[in-house]
Amino acid sequence: MGAPVWLSAIFAAMMLTVAVYCAGRLVAARRWRRPTELDTDGAHVVMGVAMAGMLVSSLRTPVPNGLWEAVFAVGAVWFGGQALRARKVTDASPWRCRHASPHLVECVAMLYVFLLLPTSAAAVRNTAAGMGAMPLSPAASRFSFLALLMALFLLGYAVVLGDRLTVPAAGPSGGAAGLSGGCTVAGFGRPSLAPRCGVLCKMAMGVTMGYMLILAL
Repeated sequence: MGAPVWLSAIFAAMMLTVAVYCAGRLVAARRWRRPTELDTDGAHVVMGVAMAGMLVSSLRTPVPNGLWEAVFAVGAVWFGGQALRARKVTDASPWRCRHASPHLVECVAMLYVFLLLPTSAAAVRNTAAGMGAMPLSPAASRFSFLALLMALFLLGYAVVLGDRLTVPAAGPSGGAAGLSGGCTVAGFGRPSLAPRCGVLCKMAMGVTMGYMLILAL
């Protein structure tokens, strides 16, 4: 499926914005000792850079595909472990994502794109519009239903987060408990770091990744 170059460019710019902002969150959290989801913010820094390069070829980094695949495989293992751990542990750390399933799907989606789509360096160099103009590989065509399922999940997740943005903040320290999809844990002495902005980053990531997966159909 093709896509307008300008639309892919807008999504790419949004992903770079998310990556820069999440990197800033990591620095601010350490400096001000305000809880944030270190794993989620770190993952979104990497995903934002990788996705921008997929959407617009001129933004592609020299990082080889094999390294990206290894990074997202590690991310999938981490968030999968966090999802299993959340079922057994009642007390959650304010520095880790408690409900990690959406981020597990994000990592799997990134692996899907890197492993099944023709995103080699040569292909990207010869494609002005990035992945939106690339032909599907036979393997990607066979597993297109998987891309559809992940896209629907991530777009639905973004809608749920958007709905929670309208819920008034509540919590013993003035934070919005549950505001960021159940990942931000308030009440640990200090309020969470900009929870609404964190939600907006997750929404942007979900919508953009859903867009990319739809391109893969």
